[in-house]
Amino acid sequence: MEEENSFLGRGWAFPPAFDAKSKKSVMAEEEEDIRQSLFIIISTTPGERIMNPKFGCDLISSVFDNIDSLAVNRMKDLIRTAILNYEPRITLHEVIIDTSQSFEGVVHITMEYTIRKINVRTNIVYPFYLKEGTNVTGM
Repeated sequence: MEEENSFLGRGWAFPPAFDAKSKKSVMAEEEEDIRQSLFIIISTTPGERIMNPKFGCDLISSVFDNIDSLAVNRMKDLIRTAILNYEPRITLHEVIIDTSQSFEGVVHITMEYTIRKINVRTNIVYPFYLKEGTNVTGM
């Protein structure tokens, strides 16, 4: 029972979960797998993965930066580089960083991209919390 978009990928859902009935891990497929992959790439600090220490995006280094044009451009570059290196299924068009809530400790990062194999253009918004101790679970 292969789906026509099965080539987009299938993997464990993030965060990992298990179905109580089937006693199997919950899986993410196709566009949802790509969306979750982007969240994982942006959320992972390089060095966290022992077998792939370069994997991730070093956004955490921006937590204490003054939110000015230099910091925004640095964040955009970190995101572009990480996605270019670790998500080959998409073409990233634009990274938009909304700093309107930076005084509340939140910067919204919008990534506009096209899924290469099916030529679908979409976007996601990643809430990057600047306050220490805040956890990102808004997937």
